[in-house]
Amino acid sequence: MGRFRWRSASRALLRVITVWAVSTLTLLLLAALLPDFQLQSADGESLTTVAFTAAWCAGAFGLLSALVWPLIVRALLLVPALVLGLLVFFLNGSLLLLALRLSTDGRAAAAPETAVVVAAVMSAVASATSTALAVRDDEAYRRRLYRLADRKRPRIARAGAEPVPGTVFLQLDGVGHRVLSDAVAAGRMPTVAEWLATTHTLTPWRTDWSSQTGASQLGILHGSNEDVPAFRWYEKDTGRLMVSNRPASAVELQRRAVERTGDGGLLTLDGASRGNLFSGGADQLALVLSMAARRGRRNRSRAGYFAYFSDPANAVRTAGSLVAEVFREIAQSVRARLRRETPRVSRGGLYPFVRAFATVVERDVVVAAVMGDMLAGRTAVYADLVAYDEVAHHSGPRGRDTDQVLARLDRALGLIAKVAEHAPRPYRIVLLSDHGQSPGETFESAYGLTLKDLVRAGCGLPVSRRVRRTWGSPRPEPGGGSEARDAARDALRSALHRPVDEAGEAGKDGAEAAAVAAARAPEPVVLASGNLGLVSFPGVPHRMTREEIDRLHPALLRTLAHHPGIGFLLVASERHGSVVLGGDGAEVPVAGLADDEGPLAGFGPGAADAVRRTDGFPHVADIMVNSMHDPAAGTVHAFEEQIGSHGGLGGDQSRPFLLWPRELTPPPADVVGAERVHEVLRGWLREGEGPQVPLEISPSSADTEAFLPVEGPAARDKNG
Repeated sequence: MGRFRWRSASRALLRVITVWAVSTLTLLLLAALLPDFQLQSADGESLTTVAFTAAWCAGAFGLLSALVWPLIVRALLLVPALVLGLLVFFLNGSLLLLALRLSTDGRAAAAPETAVVVAAVMSAVASATSTALAVRDDEAYRRRLYRLADRKRPRIARAGAEPVPGTVFLQLDGVGHRVLSDAVAAGRMPTVAEWLATTHTLTPWRTDWSSQTGASQLGILHGSNEDVPAFRWYEKDTGRLMVSNRPASAVELQRRAVERTGDGGLLTLDGASRGNLFSGGADQLALVLSMAARRGRRNRSRAGYFAYFSDPANAVRTAGSLVAEVFREIAQSVRARLRRETPRVSRGGLYPFVRAFATVVERDVVVAAVMGDMLAGRTAVYADLVAYDEVAHHSGPRGRDTDQVLARLDRALGLIAKVAEHAPRPYRIVLLSDHGQSPGETFESAYGLTLKDLVRAGCGLPVSRRVRRTWGSPRPEPGGGSEARDAARDALRSALHRPVDEAGEAGKDGAEAAAVAAARAPEPVVLASGNLGLVSFPGVPHRMTREEIDRLHPALLRTLAHHPGIGFLLVASERHGSVVLGGDGAEVPVAGLADDEGPLAGFGPGAADAVRRTDGFPHVADIMVNSMHDPAAGTVHAFEEQIGSHGGLGGDQSRPFLLWPRELTPPPADVVGAERVHEVLRGWLREGEGPQVPLEISPSSADTEAFLPVEGPAARDKNG
């Protein structure tokens, strides 16, 4: 044992000396190349003195990076991650200037802008040298990764006992089954291709009507996404606007799921949750949104950032990649405009930085955390990589932009697989997605008005002058149109002037009475979740029926249902329970819905069941609006500024994937809904020997708060 420790210490000392020597040579080279960087006084000094000065500077910079840099990063954890990434270069340059002042008595000097360059190069060279030396030494490589992810040393398996396999669930956010299959076939994802050829199997699954991360991930991690009708929705009983990716909403959704299932989640036993909206009951948490709304000793929402950026080389590398990604997005956006590519949405403002954060910072931090979890031997890890989803919203689900993102994600998967070879236990890697994306021109771009404009017009409320100019004129549009489009145009034009009496017998007095009632009622709340729209009337405490809506706003339902950009509506009815309205005048009770005929024809298998399930939610909107869907092209119309969208029914957005090791029990032939995916994943966790996810955790309703990731009362976001 003593000989082993001596040998390990000698190797560590040799690595330190080597990195110091390489850093010294790098400083000498930079001093020769950069006119504003010098390692000697103005009078000149001998080569030996200059080399000695360089060695002292390199040593001082290395010590400051190791000792001071982590303190700086921890102090800046309250700074937004994007700002921190941009500050990295300047902070590193400041450390170099401090090293020069402390170690050379003023002989060495550098201009501030030069110090930034020198510090970045020094950090990169030191990191590359250290990594190259460590790769040849498994123990050193592990220790470096432990520091990278800020994890403890791995647990050692009992002597003679076969280690129980761990499971890593990696979610490629927004990557549909068809997109993944095509990327593998085209050679853009060689790591996944190798898995499919040797160890893994791929299958699609079907989402719920709300095909978005909030509903899917809540169901996958916590076993229930009941009463999550969309990405954002209005709750009449509380007057609260729920938005899945806001901290206060996320913590409330997780609380409801835990209370409903009586179960902590998929990751309750020795689990780790990385980059997710919800914790899954994990004890190890980083970048988990549902913990960001609270404060307490277990709230380490920025721990992942500290663990990663505490290594200055990682900080410099990621910050450099972030800047490169910003310029890449600007170049791609300019190219799309010059080529007049369609469909197209605005990609200016802060979006280049948002994209860079999702595709670089978030990816690097989450991947580092997952590697640390494997080296620490954790039983179950669930991590979300959001890069593709973010880019596809603005560039479209298919194309050069997203192809590059998929290729970089594949390299990240390869790195995780390599690190698994150094873990203290074998790992099974499961790849999955929460939804896909469907392409298409936005609703506003296609028709010249937003869903909110259309609803306000149908309610007889004021709309923008632009909408009135576009739709208020009685002149026919160039090229004519179908009967349905003509009917929609007539209905909208009538709505722009005054509410229409559907029965046609109430006369002027009836129309005026309806107009007065509409004027007194609170304005409707119109929300968009991809190509799913929600219309709620906050002045009515219950879910309004079709008959009530017709009495209050006689033109609204006809205006919506007959619009060519809308596929179908879901609304309650006093006579038929709930009904689905189609553009051809169809009115089908929910109980009698079919996938292959009526308003839902062309929306794919399972559409009727998905609508029926959502219809039973307590917080379903007064009017649920799904955009049109072209089955041949797979296109939809998003009610947001997105040319790649998800959230409703239609196209690839409802067909994500599961890719699992063949040693696991295959899932059922047709997996429907995120809750069913949860059951499949939980079954896989139980398959190994040794302690796995408990079969049942049934706390009382008073104890459900214990399964939330943080302590103290939830903070309310700006929407309540």
